Amino acid sequence: MREIILIQVSGGDRPGLTAAFTQILAQYRLNILDMGQAVIHDTLSLGLLVEVPPHSEASAVLKDLLFEAHKLNVSVRFRPIDHDKYEDWVSEQGKDRYIITLLARKITAQQLSDVTAVVAENALNIDAINRLSGRVHLEGEGSDDDARACVEISVRGQPKSVDAMRIAFLRIANDGNVDIAFQKDSAFRRNRRLVVFDMDSTLIESEVIDELAREAGVHEQVAEITERAMRGELDFNESFKQRVALLKGLDESALENVYKRLQLTEGAERLISTLKALGYRTAILSGGFTWFGRHLQKRLGIDHVHANELAIENGKVTGKVVGQIVNGERKAELLREIAAKEGISLEQVIAVGDGANDLPMLGIAGLGIAFRAKPLVKETAEQAISTLGLDGILYLMGVRDRDQAELIAADYSPSDN
Repeated sequence: MREIILIQVSGGDRPGLTAAFTQILAQYRLNILDMGQAVIHDTLSLGLLVEVPPHSEASAVLKDLLFEAHKLNVSVRFRPIDHDKYEDWVSEQGKDRYIITLLARKITAQQLSDVTAVVAENALNIDAINRLSGRVHLEGEGSDDDARACVEISVRGQPKSVDAMRIAFLRIANDGNVDIAFQKDSAFRRNRRLVVFDMDSTLIESEVIDELAREAGVHEQVAEITERAMRGELDFNESFKQRVALLKGLDESALENVYKRLQLTEGAERLISTLKALGYRTAILSGGFTWFGRHLQKRLGIDHVHANELAIENGKVTGKVVGQIVNGERKAELLREIAAKEGISLEQVIAVGDGANDLPMLGIAGLGIAFRAKPLVKETAEQAISTLGLDGILYLMGVRDRDQAELIAADYSPSDN
């Protein structure tokens, strides 16, 4: 009967280690059933699951491997694997897989402990843990405000309750200054094609209508209407009409003044340039105004822009909008239209927003992300990011820092389209 042996090698990493051991296996014509290798700091961990054919003697193979390990000053261990246990392991390959992504300025042992405890409670097996963020400097070598850390955990099995896991992760996130994404690992997760963004408080840090209200001297009145809408006394359309009406008579030059002081959200430019370099299509779906959306489109290289058309006559804001108001339902409708036009399934869409009127589009997208969102939105959306900038979304897509660095080195810019 053919023997199955698990070979585990560990020790200081150096070029040629894997080659040295696999050359011995090749001499004895062994078959590789599975393998994995990882390097943490400068220490190698290599695992090889091999099948020893009947014409080869396992003892001779193991003797040569032990001699090579001694020569290279590394450790090697062997464990025979029962055939029935091996077949049980093979039969598990159809089990569901999930990806858990931890994002923070710094990943702590407590955060990882809390997350892995939830994994264990749900009887899931961890297959792999990978760091997507770059190597971390010691304290004093960089600003904590600019720091980014991300660990991706691949798990296998069926959770006792997906909803309960999400709730547990949300509680850990709220208590531990960390974001935790929990996604089913699928072909769609690795093949998104379209990313749509809310604009105000998402792509940019401020709410444009509030800034225009300051220019018009009606900020307090606009804020009061916004508060009434948040209390449920007004729906979005009615509150929007009332706020826009207060802008009547505002000089068109005020729009330019507001645009000049708008700040892009942390990570926005890095995210958009990376998406474009990877061939993604992008869109702004906003309850704000197209005047600002088009300026951002030109600046960032956005493919589609849909927002409210602020009516301007004789250089003055009329206090009205042209056409249909872009509310939550309209955003979801526009997302469907863009996806259909681009030939992209909804499962391949990422939607990003912060407000309640973003929930409809977040709900129909394959990946809906609440970004620095209000508590209700954060609790309702499938995923949430609060600790990092917009470029943290790349981690949820499995994009590593070194991938981003490679794209930046290629000097890609929106004008390359």
